[in-house]
Amino acid sequence: MATSGLSGRSPKAPSSWTPSALEHLAALSQMGVVLSIDDFGTGYTSLAHIKRLPIHEIKIDKSFVLGLATNHRDAMIVRSVIELGHNLGLSVVAEGVETQGILASLAQLGCDQAQGYLIGRPQDIKSCKSWLAASPWNPGPATWRDLTRSKASCRMR
Repeated sequence: MATSGLSGRSPKAPSSWTPSALEHLAALSQMGVVLSIDDFGTGYTSLAHIKRLPIHEIKIDKSFVLGLATNHRDAMIVRSVIELGHNLGLSVVAEGVETQGILASLAQLGCDQAQGYLIGRPQDIKSCKSWLAASPWNPGPATWRDLTRSKASCRMR
Protein backbone atom coordinates (compact mmCIF):
# COMPACT_ATOMS: atom_id res chain seq x y z
CA MET A 1 0.00 0.00 0.00
CA ALA A 2 2.86 2.39 0.73
CA THR A 3 3.97 2.47 -2.91
CA SER A 4 0.40 2.78 -4.23
CA GLY A 5 -0.44 6.09 -2.60
CA LEU A 6 -3.13 4.34 -0.54
CA SER A 7 -3.50 3.91 3.16
CA GLY A 8 -6.07 1.83 4.91
CA ARG A 9 -7.78 4.96 6.17
CA SER A 10 -6.99 7.62 3.58
CA PRO A 11 -8.86 10.84 4.38
CA LYS A 12 -8.23 12.24 0.91
CA ALA A 13 -11.00 12.72 -1.59
CA PRO A 14 -10.81 10.46 -4.65
CA SER A 15 -10.06 13.44 -6.87
CA SER A 16 -6.75 13.91 -5.04
CA TRP A 17 -5.67 10.27 -5.32
CA THR A 18 -2.92 9.44 -7.77
CA PRO A 19 -3.74 7.50 -10.93
CA SER A 20 -1.59 4.71 -9.49
CA ALA A 21 -3.78 4.48 -6.39
CA LEU A 22 -6.93 4.24 -8.48
CA GLU A 23 -5.29 1.61 -10.70
CA HIS A 24 -4.39 -0.45 -7.62
CA LEU A 25 -7.98 -0.26 -6.38
CA ALA A 26 -9.24 -1.34 -9.79
CA ALA A 27 -6.79 -4.27 -9.79
CA LEU A 28 -7.94 -5.34 -6.31
CA SER A 29 -11.54 -5.15 -7.47
CA GLN A 30 -10.77 -7.29 -10.53
CA MET A 31 -9.16 -9.89 -8.24
CA GLY A 32 -12.43 -10.20 -6.35
CA VAL A 33 -11.62 -8.04 -3.34
CA VAL A 34 -14.84 -6.39 -2.16
CA LEU A 35 -14.24 -2.67 -1.77
CA SER A 36 -16.46 -0.66 0.58
CA ILE A 37 -16.96 2.94 1.51
CA ASP A 38 -17.16 2.91 5.30
CA ASP A 39 -19.18 5.39 7.38
CA PHE A 40 -20.97 6.70 4.30
CA GLY A 41 -22.60 10.06 4.89
CA THR A 42 -20.07 11.39 7.41
CA GLY A 43 -16.55 12.74 7.48
CA TYR A 44 -14.63 12.42 4.26
CA THR A 45 -17.11 10.19 2.44
CA SER A 46 -18.99 11.73 -0.43
CA LEU A 47 -20.81 11.06 -3.67
CA ALA A 48 -17.47 11.59 -5.43
CA HIS A 49 -16.30 8.30 -3.91
CA ILE A 50 -19.20 6.42 -5.45
CA LYS A 51 -18.66 8.09 -8.80
CA ARG A 52 -14.93 7.51 -9.13
CA LEU A 53 -13.92 4.47 -7.09
CA PRO A 54 -14.41 0.83 -8.14
CA ILE A 55 -16.48 -0.01 -5.06
CA HIS A 56 -18.92 -2.83 -4.42
CA GLU A 57 -20.74 -1.61 -1.35
CA ILE A 58 -21.46 1.36 0.86
CA LYS A 59 -21.80 1.15 4.61
CA ILE A 60 -24.32 3.56 6.11
CA ASP A 61 -22.84 5.26 9.16
CA LYS A 62 -24.29 4.12 12.46
CA SER A 63 -25.19 7.71 13.43
CA PHE A 64 -28.04 7.50 10.90
CA VAL A 65 -28.96 3.87 11.60
CA LEU A 66 -29.26 4.38 15.37
CA GLY A 67 -31.86 7.12 14.81
CA LEU A 68 -33.83 5.15 12.23
CA ALA A 69 -36.79 4.45 14.53
CA THR A 70 -36.89 7.80 16.32
CA ASN A 71 -35.70 10.49 13.90
CA HIS A 72 -37.60 11.16 10.68
CA ARG A 73 -34.57 12.74 8.98
CA ASP A 74 -32.33 9.80 9.85
CA ALA A 75 -34.97 7.44 8.45
CA MET A 76 -35.16 9.42 5.20
CA ILE A 77 -31.36 9.46 4.89
CA VAL A 78 -31.14 5.70 5.45
CA ARG A 79 -33.90 5.04 2.90
CA SER A 80 -32.27 7.37 0.36
CA VAL A 81 -28.81 5.84 0.74
CA ILE A 82 -30.24 2.33 0.32
CA GLU A 83 -32.06 3.41 -2.84
CA LEU A 84 -29.01 5.27 -4.17
CA GLY A 85 -26.75 2.31 -3.56
CA HIS A 86 -29.12 -0.12 -5.23
CA ASN A 87 -29.70 2.22 -8.19
CA LEU A 88 -25.92 2.25 -8.71
CA GLY A 89 -25.67 -1.53 -8.44
CA LEU A 90 -24.01 -1.48 -5.02
CA SER A 91 -24.65 -3.59 -1.95
CA VAL A 92 -25.68 -1.59 1.13
CA VAL A 93 -24.59 -2.39 4.68
CA ALA A 94 -26.14 -0.74 7.76
CA GLU A 95 -23.71 -0.16 10.63
CA GLY A 96 -24.72 0.11 14.27
CA VAL A 97 -27.69 -2.26 14.33
CA GLU A 98 -28.50 -2.65 18.02
CA THR A 99 -32.18 -3.60 18.16
CA GLN A 100 -34.48 -6.11 16.48
CA GLY A 101 -36.76 -3.20 15.53
CA ILE A 102 -34.00 -1.47 13.58
CA LEU A 103 -33.06 -4.76 11.93
CA ALA A 104 -36.68 -5.30 10.84
CA SER A 105 -36.94 -1.72 9.52
CA LEU A 106 -33.76 -2.20 7.48
CA ALA A 107 -35.09 -5.43 6.03
CA GLN A 108 -38.31 -3.65 5.06
CA LEU A 109 -36.26 -0.91 3.36
CA GLY A 110 -34.33 -3.53 1.38
CA CYS A 111 -30.95 -3.12 3.04
CA ASP A 112 -28.57 -5.93 2.02
CA GLN A 113 -26.51 -6.47 5.18
CA ALA A 114 -26.35 -5.39 8.79
CA GLN A 115 -23.65 -5.17 11.38
CA GLY A 116 -23.78 -4.09 14.99
CA TYR A 117 -23.98 -5.19 18.60
CA LEU A 118 -27.33 -6.93 18.04
CA ILE A 119 -25.47 -9.37 15.82
CA GLY A 120 -22.13 -9.55 17.60
CA ARG A 121 -19.43 -7.58 19.34
CA PRO A 122 -15.83 -7.28 18.18
CA GLN A 123 -13.78 -10.34 19.12
CA ASP A 124 -10.52 -12.12 18.39
CA ILE A 125 -10.34 -14.77 15.67
CA LYS A 126 -10.53 -17.76 18.04
CA SER A 127 -13.67 -16.41 19.71
CA CYS A 128 -15.12 -15.47 16.33
CA LYS A 129 -14.74 -19.01 14.98
CA SER A 130 -16.57 -20.43 17.99
CA TRP A 131 -19.24 -17.76 17.75
CA LEU A 132 -19.81 -18.44 14.03
CA ALA A 133 -20.20 -22.16 14.65
CA ALA A 134 -22.90 -21.63 17.29
CA SER A 135 -24.49 -18.32 16.30
CA PRO A 136 -28.06 -18.01 15.03
CA TRP A 137 -26.74 -15.02 13.03
CA ASN A 138 -24.75 -17.33 10.75
CA PRO A 139 -27.47 -17.82 8.15
CA GLY A 140 -25.80 -20.09 5.63
CA PRO A 141 -27.92 -20.36 2.47
CA ALA A 142 -31.12 -18.84 3.91
CA THR A 143 -32.22 -15.39 2.80
CA TRP A 144 -31.97 -12.45 5.17
CA ARG A 145 -35.63 -11.58 5.03
CA ASP A 146 -36.56 -15.15 5.98
CA LEU A 147 -34.16 -14.97 8.89
CA THR A 148 -35.45 -11.63 10.19
CA ARG A 149 -38.80 -13.28 10.70
CA SER A 150 -37.07 -15.89 12.88
CA LYS A 151 -34.89 -13.20 14.54
CA ALA A 152 -31.62 -14.45 13.08
CA SER A 153 -29.38 -12.84 10.52
CA CYS A 154 -26.30 -10.84 9.82
CA ARG A 155 -26.15 -11.06 6.05
CA MET A 156 -29.33 -9.86 4.43
CA ARG A 157 -29.29 -12.03 1.31
